[in-house]
Amino acid sequence: MSSTPRRARVRAPELVGAGGWINTGGKDVTLSDLRGKCVLVDFWTFCCVNCLHVLDELRELEEKYRDVLVVVGVHSPKFAHETDHGAVLAAVERYDVRHAVLDDPDMTTWRQYAVRAWPTLVVIDPEGYVVAQLAGEGHAHAVDALVTELVAEHAEKGTLHRGDGPYVPAEAPRTDLRFPGKALRLPSGTLLASDSGHHSLVELADDGTTVLRRIGGGQRGLVDGGPRHASFAEPQGLALLPAEVAAHVGYDVVVADTANHALRGVSLATGTVRTVAGTGRQWWQGAPTSGASRSVDLSSPWDVAWFGGRVVVAMAGVHQLWEFDPVGEAVDVLAGTTNEGLEDGPVDTAWFAQPSGLAVSPDGHTLWIADAETSALRELTDGQVTTAVGEGLFDFGLRDGDASQALFQHPLGVTTLPDGSVAVADTYNGALRRFDPVTGAVTTLVAGLREPSDAVVVADDDGVYVMVVESAAHRLTRVRVPDEAPSMPARAHRTARPPVEIGPGSVRLRVVFDAPPGQKLDDRYGPATRLLVEAGPPGMLRSGEGPGTALTRTLVLDDAVGDGVLHVSAMAASCDALGPDGKPAEYPACHVHQQDWGVPVRVVEGGPDELVLVLAGLDAPDAGPDA
Repeated sequence: MSSTPRRARVRAPELVGAGGWINTGGKDVTLSDLRGKCVLVDFWTFCCVNCLHVLDELRELEEKYRDVLVVVGVHSPKFAHETDHGAVLAAVERYDVRHAVLDDPDMTTWRQYAVRAWPTLVVIDPEGYVVAQLAGEGHAHAVDALVTELVAEHAEKGTLHRGDGPYVPAEAPRTDLRFPGKALRLPSGTLLASDSGHHSLVELADDGTTVLRRIGGGQRGLVDGGPRHASFAEPQGLALLPAEVAAHVGYDVVVADTANHALRGVSLATGTVRTVAGTGRQWWQGAPTSGASRSVDLSSPWDVAWFGGRVVVAMAGVHQLWEFDPVGEAVDVLAGTTNEGLEDGPVDTAWFAQPSGLAVSPDGHTLWIADAETSALRELTDGQVTTAVGEGLFDFGLRDGDASQALFQHPLGVTTLPDGSVAVADTYNGALRRFDPVTGAVTTLVAGLREPSDAVVVADDDGVYVMVVESAAHRLTRVRVPDEAPSMPARAHRTARPPVEIGPGSVRLRVVFDAPPGQKLDDRYGPATRLLVEAGPPGMLRSGEGPGTALTRTLVLDDAVGDGVLHVSAMAASCDALGPDGKPAEYPACHVHQQDWGVPVRVVEGGPDELVLVLAGLDAPDAGPDA
């Protein structure tokens, strides 16, 4: 008789999406097709850096349990552009997703599974029951433990079937560039581009198409050395060091090696690559944020720029700006709190949301920031962060005019033009936009581009030209900046994600956390859990904001303010209860579980007086085998 503990489980809803299936060879997939396998459903959207982290976390699990575990990605869009099936197809290739993906543009399956956040993982057992839900990153160890337990249980019951899953790889076309990310004009007049899809750098002639040399072997990895031996992982931003600094440190260009969570230094003379910051591990809450550059973890650095005598890093993975001193070989936080949102103010209290593009004003006084998830253009001047264009996490679109009402859609790049205005690579609008800081006007320069992610000024003799990185078109495109901007039809959007209805007045917030199999809460050094609650617009909450250690909280809403967004950050620490010998662990491994939710809420009379968010576990009673 099995000694496996009985766990709560509920029947899994069917996987349904109007966009259809990707990576299955054209076949539809149903849960009954997957019966006998452990199924891990990953709710993701390709704009979300945290979702990209989870894709990397899952690779090892997919290999370890390849004959008993089927991973299914359910693409649930935040932005309007992400509802386009072609864009989802490109993202699946861009991020090397090696499992079946369901395109769910209407978020039908998201609703059926009561998902509240990107990313969210749902574990379904071989009999078709949901046994766990996990929000956020860092759950690979928990999924590993749970799958191990499920495999043993269902092998004993005879309900486990081994074999291949529904994944059928698609063949990628061959092009010189594959999803290039950023570009840099070198002193010689040539261009250096980060060839993200090929995990390398490419030097191009000034025409933007002729390949002169490639730096990096083309395989995903973190290897230093010569241009053929070195490796990158989805590199993005590039920054040219001042000549005197480059002479001192022995390299000319700093590369944001995004999926390696590292900065790399490249010598233009030799093509030699070295790691100059980061450990290759992703930064987690509680880890050091300053110190010797090669001993501090980073998190998805997306762009870099020389500003104020150091390299500023757009640390997209933790919603901050960091700084790197190449001479002193040290890193530190420059701005941001790790909270995700649009909050201006001093650098130590400002909030960002996946900053992904950096540019410096011609006078060197202002740092411009493309803040992707808030669809905003931000600026850092004299220790203060302000928003030039943008409204928040859930408002976006394409609208020209005064900056106070203009809209972008997930911009990834920003470039200063010779006249001091700012060109914004408005990625999900497929456009190059322009902000004039003197007049406060936003105009559209060029439309019809395919996911532009950066632009670099290449000539200004008979007019201003820029080389635009058209990432989804796998090319750099030379564009003349027009004297007069074309007229564009305005479009304004809010995220299609359904708001959560709650009642007015007092609401009980409850975060569910169950330690993974074989683990327990780690309270050896203090409280094992932490909860931070904030809200927008200001004044939405009359009480309940701020930090605490309990995972439950009573929130009191101001009925006069009405709808808004609850920002909830929860953390729980767990450790192994038993060692490999089955005895209590003397030196238990520790794990941190964390998720930040931005929950749009709608206040309705008679609405629920409880809001439940699942960090890890299942908010359901043990209803038995026929639940």
